[in-house]
Amino acid sequence: MELKIRKLKEKDAPLMLEWMHDPDVVAGMRKDFSSFTLSDCMEFIANAKADGSALHRAVVNEEDEYLGSVSVRDIDRQLGCGEFAITVRRKAMGTGAAIFGMRKILCEALNELGLKKVYWCVSSNNPRAVRFYRKNGFIEVKEESVPDYLTKGYGNENDLLWFCYEQKRNGSEEENLFCDRKD
Repeated sequence: MELKIRKLKEKDAPLMLEWMHDPDVVAGMRKDFSSFTLSDCMEFIANAKADGSALHRAVVNEEDEYLGSVSVRDIDRQLGCGEFAITVRRKAMGTGAAIFGMRKILCEALNELGLKKVYWCVSSNNPRAVRFYRKNGFIEVKEESVPDYLTKGYGNENDLLWFCYEQKRNGSEEENLFCDRKD
């Protein structure tokens, strides 16, 4: 399956709503997506185009069919960091679409936006997500190392695991496992 990421389009809204209403997909997520409507999805897509503090992309197949969303949100350019988010439709699970989208958005955030670190958290009660991040070699970090502005939105939740991906430098050469090198 040939995959790519692109900006969100209005035509993605029905398939976005599909995962929001799929109990298996949203199990373990903090937000209750079951009340979201097609109008909510359209509004999110419209706002994504104008949101300078976030980068939202669709993961799509060779037919340009929406498989899921990847985002880096709450971008603080001064600190050089943001928070990653991902979800894919049930159809895309196990196809490589999630890790593809994650690698591409992290590459874009680090190399094109110039961020130094991208953080994300997951509930320890979401075994599918925890297994995904660990299997793909992402580094777990202590909450104390995450900028306060990112952690404050999670209140007193104590079952969270935090991960971080950061730009690595070797002399003047950038090392980034996920980005295609331009030699």
